[in-house]
Amino acid sequence: MYGWLWRRLPGPAGVRALILTVAALAVLAACFLWVFPAVAPFMPFNETTVGE
Repeated sequence: MYGWLWRRLPGPAGVRALILTVAALAVLAACFLWVFPAVAPFMPFNETTVGE
């Protein structure tokens, strides 16, 4: 997968690395902002029993 991305991106190696870094940060930000909060209510570890 990474090799395919590397071959498909335009420009020299420095530009490719910058594009991949920005894309990885965008995916990470999307996960933390939308995906993880949407999935969190369905996770079993939200039901703690400490103190009961």
